[in-house]
Amino acid sequence: MMINRKVKPESEKELFFNLPEIQEVTLDNGLRIIYIQKEKLPVTRLNLMIECGSKFDQAGKKGLSNLTSMVLDEGADGLSALEISDGFDTLGSNFTVNSDDESINLKLQTLTEQLESSLNLFSKVLLKPDFRHLDFERQKRKVLTRLLQLSDEPDFTAQRILEYLVFSQSNPYAYPSLGYIEDIENLEIDDLKKYYSGKFSPSNSNLVAAGNSKFEDFIKVIQNYFNDWNSSVERTDLTYDNKFEKKKIFLFNKKDSVQSEIRIGHSSVKRNSYSFFPRLLLNAILGGQFTSRINLNLREAKGYTYGAFSNFNYFKDSAFFYVSTSVSNENTVDAINEIYSELENIRNGVSDAELEFAKSSIIKKFPSNFETYRQITGNLATKVIHSLPNSFFNSYIDNVSSVSSELIKKAAQDLILPDNAFCVIVGDKNKLEDSLKTTGMDIIEVDDKGKIL
Repeated sequence: MMINRKVKPESEKELFFNLPEIQEVTLDNGLRIIYIQKEKLPVTRLNLMIECGSKFDQAGKKGLSNLTSMVLDEGADGLSALEISDGFDTLGSNFTVNSDDESINLKLQTLTEQLESSLNLFSKVLLKPDFRHLDFERQKRKVLTRLLQLSDEPDFTAQRILEYLVFSQSNPYAYPSLGYIEDIENLEIDDLKKYYSGKFSPSNSNLVAAGNSKFEDFIKVIQNYFNDWNSSVERTDLTYDNKFEKKKIFLFNKKDSVQSEIRIGHSSVKRNSYSFFPRLLLNAILGGQFTSRINLNLREAKGYTYGAFSNFNYFKDSAFFYVSTSVSNENTVDAINEIYSELENIRNGVSDAELEFAKSSIIKKFPSNFETYRQITGNLATKVIHSLPNSFFNSYIDNVSSVSSELIKKAAQDLILPDNAFCVIVGDKNKLEDSLKTTGMDIIEVDDKGKIL
């Protein structure tokens, strides 16, 4: 049968979403476990989140958390990295370790019938890492090489400068999780061992998981391998005031660049603060989807760029709003002016058509965020980081549906602040400086870390 593509398909009936019950328990050693039973496949996935991410890296040791995570599975309980990897492969399991701003994460996906055998290897990496000097030096070289590669990428540099400037220097979110070359060069193996002993603790960790086992059976298996983990550390909670710059341009000179990498942004309120759902829809309309105002303006109407978007970037203890794009040198000033214009215009409100389209897009995509075990544990991790209630996901669609245009306008007026939105540009100073002066904004030259020259 031929499909008449000129006829728009009818919308489905009202969409319902119901996540299986989120079950939770805290073991005697302080390890918090959050679990969803998903019976579709005989698979279990878990993510052990140890709250010792890069935000805890001290001055002069930026990148320590990331390097610790890289060396962690290079050898454990006498097993080499190759033996550990082969062990998981033989079981048909996937195991990874990574670090981000918040946590060091040990992730495992396995057939449920191989869960105990996989946890045996998993627990060796967690509880008995070797931290051998040769492994440390090899991973250290990898980080240094990666930082050298990234230093030549304008988008990485622009984002690093933005995050340094959007937060105060005392805020650890101002620094990249990979660290700085000079800090990494000075790290020693004893720094990793001290970080491990001072941060790795069940009382400082959350285990989020999804699998086809019953909750009680899953907990029994976990207890077999984690009950002996009894180290304790002092928890550190971080809180920081928002920092707001005035409207100005921060320029990093990338000689001979034919394009400008642009970031425009300012500090914002945390995810679990008020107005999350109005912000979600506000950003979708402003720059969060292909049909957003910013992208349709800069890409479709003006032809300045292949794409432009905006986002509220949320950490546990801080947040910021930003707009991102890349344009040719000759279009840099015009693109900046258009972005600021869109930031001003959104504060006047949105149309009913824009609001309904954004709601429809977000609501219809939402259930697909829970199709895989990886997605479920990822969302549970978000719940943990931002202290969201268990009802958050099941009430998500209703909360999106209930947002009015008045609430979006208020959110825009409260949280989109053009006068505090500073501009970061990575581009050729000689080709841009004269045209940038026409914006009337102060132009401040910075290095590739965001420090004023």
